[in-house]
Amino acid sequence: MSSMDILFTRTRAPLPRPDDTSLSFGKVLTDHMFVMEYDEGQGWHDPRVVPYAPMQMDPATSVLHYGQAVFDGLKAFRQADGSIKIFRAGRHAARLNKSCRALCIPEMDEDLIRRSFEAIVAADHEWVPHAPGTSLYIRPTVVATEVMLGVHPARRYTYFVICSPVGSYYKEGVKPVRILATDTHVRAVQGGLGEAKTAANYAASLSAQQEAERLGYTQVLWLDGVERKWIDEVGTMNIMMKIGDEVITPPLAGTILDGVTRNSTLQLMRDWGLNVSERKVSIDEVMAAGRDGTLQEMWGTGTAAVVSPVGELAYKGETITIGGGKTGPLTQKLYDAIVAIQYGKSNDPHGWTTEVKIPAEA
Repeated sequence: MSSMDILFTRTRAPLPRPDDTSLSFGKVLTDHMFVMEYDEGQGWHDPRVVPYAPMQMDPATSVLHYGQAVFDGLKAFRQADGSIKIFRAGRHAARLNKSCRALCIPEMDEDLIRRSFEAIVAADHEWVPHAPGTSLYIRPTVVATEVMLGVHPARRYTYFVICSPVGSYYKEGVKPVRILATDTHVRAVQGGLGEAKTAANYAASLSAQQEAERLGYTQVLWLDGVERKWIDEVGTMNIMMKIGDEVITPPLAGTILDGVTRNSTLQLMRDWGLNVSERKVSIDEVMAAGRDGTLQEMWGTGTAAVVSPVGELAYKGETITIGGGKTGPLTQKLYDAIVAIQYGKSNDPHGWTTEVKIPAEA
């Protein structure tokens, strides 16, 4: 499958590109999209880059009724010499397939997935912004497109990749956020879809997120769905904390996403010789560490923000301030290290970046 040619049809109506200083997140889409279909008996076929356009769907299209939809998110970065590199394309391709397996969606050849990333970025390479902190966000998605009413895996799917030039997540520097731990809302349980990047997980988070925002918090700290005591994730990010000399993050046990930034930060900290544990950690342990001063830092990790420091944590009417409400030194070091690799300002010892080859006629 990976040897299939990717056809390219250039748009006849290119859009004006926004100024780098005006970019936010996901508001502007580029000129082209990658598309490929799956039909039972034929497999994945007809990979192509075409002009960005709406997708027509019958009202009985299965994704609209039964939610077979997965996606991922990664970024391409403009380097100092003008070249473009994608961060951890292979890891994102593997995770997309893992999400597909969880929702009974046929997997794709991972080399072809990586090629789809490179093809769409090459097609819209002029959309990759140049300003510091900016990037091109890449959103690969698979949806069930069989027209049917009936609860069973679809027999037809569409894979597509769209892109959006995005601004810096922290326009004024990395800022700590306030988060609220909830034991009334549940995000996921073992045996469910918690480890898949699927639309259902994000829909399930909206009510708790809205409630937290009404109370003045930026994100929700999710606890496990059974005992309501073990920390899972924060918002749509993985969570990490430094208690004493131990850096702790919840293990991949079926309820949280195998974050690519999570994996990257764990690798860097182990490279630096830090004491890193992937273990269960309870909200009670964290609150106690906050009271006695051993909770030194807490941060979330994810593609959009890289790392997001936590300055304040609230739970059951009690609030603790972490690190004086400031960004901790390890949090800042992780952010700086990953960003330096992404923009080619430091070496890439683990081979995480892939250069996009821009055709001469592009």
